[in-house]
Amino acid sequence: MSQGNSRSITTNQQGPHEKIPELVNRHLSHSSLKPYSQHTLDAFDEVQSWLKQRQGPIILDACCGVGESTARIAAKHPDALVVGVDKSALRTGKHSHYQAESDNYIIVRADLNDFWRLALDAKWVLAKQFLLYPNPYPKSAHVQRRWHASAAFGDIVKLGGLLEVRSNWKIYIEEFAMALNIAGFNVETELYQAAEPDTPFERKYWASGQQSWRVVCDLSTNK
Repeated sequence: MSQGNSRSITTNQQGPHEKIPELVNRHLSHSSLKPYSQHTLDAFDEVQSWLKQRQGPIILDACCGVGESTARIAAKHPDALVVGVDKSALRTGKHSHYQAESDNYIIVRADLNDFWRLALDAKWVLAKQFLLYPNPYPKSAHVQRRWHASAAFGDIVKLGGLLEVRSNWKIYIEEFAMALNIAGFNVETELYQAAEPDTPFERKYWASGQQSWRVVCDLSTNK
């Protein structure tokens, strides 16, 4: 099967969604009160036990999929403790195909809406956060499913660290940058290229001739 067969994103938006400012301000002012899912509580307990046996700065690889990115991040940061989280058991269950020899990372299946909140409750302070190719939900009506327009955005910001978000949909990155600016950070979007892809999606997009964009933000520094 060809690697270069990824479809381009189809959307009915011409630019950033008009409701981004309203949604971001609302979610920055009000925290979610939704009950935690039990499987995420269990996954977080597993990660906490793993962390207690080790020392090092914590890096979170959110929406890690099959965990190839998590393994690569761990290899690049051997002194860090890298936590990969994805909601899909099907994806995390495929990590054995991408397993690395590094013992400084862990991958769990969990609901990130809950996981970010639990990390805040546990007073995590992250060194880095990665959001590599999250589901963009490109239909305008689904804007609130995007992380920067969801209740989780405030938790992401509060967890700190150097945040890097990548997508093959430029509008997603433009919206994320807009949300970060509203939250008090000076950021700009940029085209992203590298010698090696970090995720299967990135590999497939590049093989299909698609470009990647990213926004990078130091969440420890407000403007």
